[in-house]
Amino acid sequence: MPEAIEPDDLFAMTGLSRGAPKDGFPDHEMFPQVAYEIVHDELLLDGVSRMNLATFCTTWADDYARRLMAESLDKNIVDKDEYPQTAELEQRCVRMVADLWHAPDPAAHVGTSTTGSSEAAMLGGLAAKFRWRARGGAGTPNFVCGPVQVCWEKFARYFDVEMRRIPLRGDRLTMHPEDIAAYCDENTIMVVPTFGQTYTGLFEDVAGISAALDDIEAKTGLDIPIHVDAASGGFLAPFCAPDLVWDFRLPRVKSINASGHKTGLAPLGAGWAIWRERADLPRELVFDVDYLGGSMATFNLNFSRPGGQAITQYYDFIRLGRRGYSRVQNEIYRVAQHLADGLGASGLFEMIHDGDPRRGITAVSWRLRETQDFNLYDLSDRLRSRGWLIAAYPLPADRDDETIMRAVIRHGFTRDMVDLLLADMDRCLTLLRKHPLGLTRAEAGGFTHSATAAVPADQIASAHG
Repeated sequence: MPEAIEPDDLFAMTGLSRGAPKDGFPDHEMFPQVAYEIVHDELLLDGVSRMNLATFCTTWADDYARRLMAESLDKNIVDKDEYPQTAELEQRCVRMVADLWHAPDPAAHVGTSTTGSSEAAMLGGLAAKFRWRARGGAGTPNFVCGPVQVCWEKFARYFDVEMRRIPLRGDRLTMHPEDIAAYCDENTIMVVPTFGQTYTGLFEDVAGISAALDDIEAKTGLDIPIHVDAASGGFLAPFCAPDLVWDFRLPRVKSINASGHKTGLAPLGAGWAIWRERADLPRELVFDVDYLGGSMATFNLNFSRPGGQAITQYYDFIRLGRRGYSRVQNEIYRVAQHLADGLGASGLFEMIHDGDPRRGITAVSWRLRETQDFNLYDLSDRLRSRGWLIAAYPLPADRDDETIMRAVIRHGFTRDMVDLLLADMDRCLTLLRKHPLGLTRAEAGGFTHSATAAVPADQIASAHG
């Protein structure tokens, strides 16, 4: 009996004549072009990442960055003996970031690349806990913060540290220096200001917090360090607000984390943890590994990971330099301000953060000025129908009765795209006014209106990476 001939046309091939495997490990193989088409077509159901203004992460990369990522697909960054030049590029990046953040001696730095700022933040927290323990700390360690990304809740739970989160009060949307003293004691391992807050995009006052801790030390003798969570602001302020003091220029700042894959312009999976000097990273956190071919030090939470992100971050650094980053980042701020101007012109919204580079990151956040026949969840829901994903959520504790929206503007989002967004927003607002909540299906002309469910404030940051 002659062997069956597979059709030439892809969509007539056997693997596409049935549904994709879903419930168990498949028994049979299929042609690679068929497997690719199945996965490719299913991913069409995902949103367009560049229209996702809820995420902080990189959604655009040039062709050279993509080539480097593809060429580095098989490089394990932890294997420094086998891939010594990848390790060298990582260390060059660490020195460059230490220099960018005004480390006292960037050449004598200590730092590492990570999978993102969440891992980097946990490393900074662990170093603070170990330093506290080495000083004779006893009892339950704690750290003090304002509204923070969910990684800090993970750190507290995973590593048995009490998180003392200062609640918002009055018109305050960030942690304020004068609130800190009431939350600090002899078991406080660090204070964590957020330099680019997840909820609003605003910078917390690191210099003011440092001065408040100086006063606490003068009165009580407690020497409490600062770890700055600069997940987004760490690659913005050095270029767009260079006179803003938030980094290692403050002696009390012992460590900083940032996401290379946010405003650092690197692909997803790039983060950086930098310590002020070697003594600030306890030796107990460093492991020497000799079973990959040579002895090497590692102090990451995970082990094997791809080297392409650090390699491509180095490409970004040398391609743009200080001047290029300043030009690119300032343009992103101008695009954010254009969005803020358009929203303000509607008269409906009050700006919380308008994209001012001295006040926060390249984001815009806003609230409704007064009660309407719709809320911000409704607006977010209608915008999603046009492909735009813009988060609406309640503020953190003690202000969680108030809902805001936030759009994060990133590299690759242009002024023209803002104009398209504003036009779509105007269409959505017109529709919401024409068909307000409470109308029956018949009264609404066949259109029923359903508000998106509220997202708990403590889950807002979990989607940001």
